[in-house]
Amino acid sequence: MNDDVVELNWMTSTETNNKGFEVQRSRGGEFETIGFVEGNGTTTESQSYSYLDKNVVSGKYKYRLKQLDYDGSSNYSNEIEVQVTSPSTFSLEQNYPNPFNPSTKIKYSIPRSSDFVLKIFDVLGREITTLVNEVKSTGIYELEFDASNLPSGTYFYQLRAGSFIETKKMILIK
Repeated sequence: MNDDVVELNWMTSTETNNKGFEVQRSRGGEFETIGFVEGNGTTTESQSYSYLDKNVVSGKYKYRLKQLDYDGSSNYSNEIEVQVTSPSTFSLEQNYPNPFNPSTKIKYSIPRSSDFVLKIFDVLGREITTLVNEVKSTGIYELEFDASNLPSGTYFYQLRAGSFIETKKMILIK
């Protein structure tokens, strides 16, 4: 588990008629299918697989695989349990990519529900836009900033949540 992503990895020693794997998740109730990973048909070589469950919130999750054959038969793996914890501090990460053209991703974490404002400023301190202005619950968030309507230059993005304020620099190159 890394931030708001759970990474599942598994291997097979051989495969016969393997169509693929349904990835299933439960948060205390019924399992639901959240993704599918293609299998390798029939092979005597070991195979490695992985699946990323993105944007999970804090809590306890159970995962299992439903292996499907081309003939319609299936088998379930053992269940595994994963505990996803909440962030412990406010944080604003460096945008990626940086420099960027025309869009970039901004990731931030909130340890407790709070009024939350994320704004973009130009190099002279003029506000360009407000990306977020709302109460956000505990979690890790990522958004995409599209600057296709802005000229090349240096910009700043600032997070304000309660008494927490952090500013980072980003560069747009067209």
